[in-house]
Amino acid sequence: MEDPVLHGADAGKGAGQGLSLPPPAADAAAFILANTRLLPVPLAAEIRLHLASEALDLWQRTEEELGAMGLPPPFWAFAWAGGQALARYVLDHAAIFAGRRVLDLGSGSGLTAIAAAKAGAADVLAADIDPFAVAAIALNAAANGVELEISGADLLASDRAASDIVLVGDLFYEKPLADRVLAFLGRQRQAGALVLVGDPGRSYLPRQSLERIADYSVPVSRELEDMEIKNTAVWQLK
Repeated sequence: MEDPVLHGADAGKGAGQGLSLPPPAADAAAFILANTRLLPVPLAAEIRLHLASEALDLWQRTEEELGAMGLPPPFWAFAWAGGQALARYVLDHAAIFAGRRVLDLGSGSGLTAIAAAKAGAADVLAADIDPFAVAAIALNAAANGVELEISGADLLASDRAASDIVLVGDLFYEKPLADRVLAFLGRQRQAGALVLVGDPGRSYLPRQSLERIADYSVPVSRELEDMEIKNTAVWQLK
């Protein structure tokens, strides 16, 4: 499988690399509202997100807004294949999540966190180090009528106590990040967490550590991916 079209050096979706010039929360929220539309997610139409239609144009406008170059791509503005598949799995298996403590790592738009909240999770933490993602998660949670705890901290560098369930959508596209994510997930799994990964076969997906539990055909934008339908799996960490 190909990696996302937006993938590039220092991409750092939601886990281990930060913005050098974070915007005030109000400014980020205003920027998101001005440059996205509230739309249903193709594979999880129960959820609506503030989504962008033009990926590279939005990336350029983000840099212009802050007067800075080299900012991470706007991962928060799109419903990626791995996140869509994982959200669909969560919604279709609500009994697994009801009453549980859930962590959505590298949350991006907050899609899988919102799905977990809709499935009845008792507590959902959506974590992403991108300040725009933090603002987008808050807006998307409000649009869907759910309450989430939101963190902009780098949890990969923490000794955070295990959640009941950890969700990871589309984080294995860059090796340094993938290595850190897998190490964190391993610690969570050893402490008793159920770890679920949504991924369409990115380059650094650790297949040897995972068990495939579901498959989906996910509608995506050709601007973001190499095709319009992406075969995507949900995996469980062994």
